[in-house]
This record gives sequence, structure tokens and C-alpha cells, in this order.
Amino acid sequence: MDADDGPIQLSAGALDALKEFYGERDARTKQFEDLKTQAEDEFAGKLSMEAFAEDWNASQFWYSDETATTLARQLLSGATSATRIAVVSAPSTFIQLKNLLASPEYTSTHTPPPHLTLLEYDTRFAVFKEFTPYDFEHPLALPPELKASFDAIIVDPPFLSDHCQTKAALTVRWLARSWAPGGVKLIACTGERMEALVGKLYAKVGVRTTDFDVCHAKGLSNEFRCYANFECGVWKWVG
Repeated sequence: MDADDGPIQLSAGALDALKEFYGERDARTKQFEDLKTQAEDEFAGKLSMEAFAEDWNASQFWYSDETATTLARQLLSGATSATRIAVVSAPSTFIQLKNLLASPEYTSTHTPPPHLTLLEYDTRFAVFKEFTPYDFEHPLALPPELKASFDAIIVDPPFLSDHCQTKAALTVRWLARSWAPGGVKLIACTGERMEALVGKLYAKVGVRTTDFDVCHAKGLSNEFRCYANFECGVWKWVG
């Protein structure tokens, strides 16, 4: 028997790394199972993106809690119980919308709360009743009742390509209550290199580049920008 045919021996360092990997995986699994259990109780308590591990192969890069909360606050600014908000491929913002609407700050003024819809490819988010499956490759393959029904929309297309950005914009236009100036509050978060295309796709509703710094929880090498058709206390238009 050749010595190379024996059992593979891992170094102590490799074994420790393997244990850490499986420990983190098991912890995420438990967090997700706990989240599913919470669904039965209408998600009492604060929600966290930690239960949803990023899949970089699917271009999943979650915002930091601070960024997601800031974006959520702007979507809720001026909202009423009749307001309908669509979150397209930006689940970390959706999570913070849920947290804000469950907080005393909003429960005293938003009863009942604005209507939320999450359009998302990742079916793990189906634990939320607001989930609607969405694939940007089929931008209009959505429930017909969603057409022209949203007052505020945030979109973060998963890929920095003209193809993906254009398909996502088709979805946004289809969802918007109106595609005239002032007809929809719109935020688009995507790469800096998409700036010219974003300006063309959303020109009719007045989207422009802002000075808001979009931060991701685990960092991101691509320069990111926030584009919006309104200014507010946390961002101004640039250029």
C-alpha cells in the first residue's frame, strides 16, 4: 500500500478553519429557522439580515444597517396608510422598512401602515407575506394587480450591465402609479458606471445622481451611487 493511499490528514489550522466554517453555517441555519418560526407570530421583534447569508454568485451584497435604514426612512417620509411601497431587489431595505414600521416611532402615526411589496429572486424571503417572486429576465411576469399601483419604489438591479439595468427599469415603470414628473417617488441604487444609463432610463421622472454614500455590510469594490428623483435632508443632487 502506497503511503499516499492512506487517510487524508488535516493540519490543526485547517481543522480549526473547518470547524469555524461549519459553526457559522449552523448558526445561520438556526437563525433562518428561528425567522421562519417568527413568521407564525407576524415577526414580533427586530428583524436582521444576518439570517440571510449573502450569495455572491447571485450578486447579493447587503447594505449596512445604517444605509438600509436611511433609505427606508426616505421611502416612508410623507407616507400614509394609503401609500404603496415597492422594494425591487433590495431586501435589506425591506427588512429595515419592516423594523421601522414596527417601532413606536411609526406605530403611533402609521396605523394601518403603508402597504409593502418585496419583489425578489431569492425565495428565502418568501417567509414574509409581502414577498413576490421576481426575475429581472422576465420584467413584467408579475401579478397584474401590481401594475401602476405604487407610489414609492426603490430598485437595486443585481448586475452592473446595461441588460439588467434596462430590464429592471421596465419593471419599475410598470409598477409606478404614474410615469410623469411627480408621479412616483423613486430611488435607484447601483454602480457609478451605470450613471449615464440610469439618467436615460429614469429621465422622465427626474432621477438624478445624489451625494448619498451607499455602504455595504461587507464592503464592495465597485463604486456605488444613490440616484433619486427628490432631494431630502440626507442627500442632495450633484452635477
